[in-house]
Amino acid sequence: MKTASVCTIGDEILIGQIVDTNSSRIARELNRAGIAVRYMTSIGDDRAAILSELGKCLDNTDIVIVTGGLGPTKDDITKDALRELSGAEGYVESEEQLAIVKRILESRGIPLIDTNLAQAQVPAGCSVIPNRLGTAPCMAFHSLGRSGRSSLYSLPGVPFEAEGLLPLVMQDIQERFALEEITHRTILTFGIAESVLAKQIEKWEDSLPANVHLAYLPNPTLGVRLRLTQMGGKADFEPLVGQLRAILGDAIYGEGDDSLQSVIGRKLLEGGKTLSAAESCTGGRISELITSVAGCSAYYKGSVTSYANSVKTGVLGVPSEVIEKYGAVSRECVSAMASGVLRLLDTDYSVATSGIAGPGGAVPGKPVGTAWLAAARRKADGTVETVTKCVNFASSRSVNIERFASNALDLLRKII
Repeated sequence: MKTASVCTIGDEILIGQIVDTNSSRIARELNRAGIAVRYMTSIGDDRAAILSELGKCLDNTDIVIVTGGLGPTKDDITKDALRELSGAEGYVESEEQLAIVKRILESRGIPLIDTNLAQAQVPAGCSVIPNRLGTAPCMAFHSLGRSGRSSLYSLPGVPFEAEGLLPLVMQDIQERFALEEITHRTILTFGIAESVLAKQIEKWEDSLPANVHLAYLPNPTLGVRLRLTQMGGKADFEPLVGQLRAILGDAIYGEGDDSLQSVIGRKLLEGGKTLSAAESCTGGRISELITSVAGCSAYYKGSVTSYANSVKTGVLGVPSEVIEKYGAVSRECVSAMASGVLRLLDTDYSVATSGIAGPGGAVPGKPVGTAWLAAARRKADGTVETVTKCVNFASSRSVNIERFASNALDLLRKII
């Protein structure tokens, strides 16, 4: 199996000034092509460090993809480091990239000065993949590293430019290397802690074929993803997934790129049903998640963000005595919110939240991170059935809100 390293160059990444999105995108594409990513590293704008780290990557992996450090300013030193690394004595001009540089600068009304035109200069002996979205091309160097068979591709760091060049880089890689297939299948679970989940499926995991690997990918707001990977050969995951579904039941909510909100949307569309929301502690986050799904207008009517108790009573119809007796953060209040918004917006289903996101607001018996969640459905006879759940998370305000929202959506998923 061919291996790869993904490297970013630039002090701006190391000091946290920008977020590196290039590496994850490149790693996904390499993986899809059957190339195992062994190393992922960030290097500062230091010539010696660039030469050292890239040299190690070339010695230990077949393919190295680099982003960044190719601009027209003095701190962009990657190109000359690559010239030295490849053994080139000088530079040559890429006529195709030069024409692109002139077109881009002229269209922007930028003078054709030397530093910009120099973007079309590349180390002698490298292959050029023209960048039609920017001034710096992709430079490809081959026959490098200890083996003399490694390749390095240097892309600009601007994300949309790197993304535009990546398909061309992958095409070149696939033409040069004999690649094995890597197959993945990802199963999505919610509501079971990673340690408990591992215990539940321990025997199933132990019985997996030798060429199938299982990875646990936990996320506090998305649940635990179980990723099956098979290296080489045609994969048939169906029997394994069937066994897993028999063990975990409705803790599994989807596969691949599914989300709680997309699964809920599909179920509602299939049944021709509608949805509304009443949010307090989540402040509109549930509505944001639901409306992130294209086509949600077919089933989602809207929400009431009832942060104040006066809105809970005056708009949603929560009896004031319920709040006086049990408090806003209670089973009784959130249940009344769910049934209230269902009737108010005339929907088939609803979801509601009321809690204490923090950092203040705790009361005796209800610490920060406590929330009551509810989901309601309109039955055939017109009555409303409501299910509730109390959760408590000891996290920051923002994480608490995310977890309240995702747990409320999971409760809704189950009643649907």
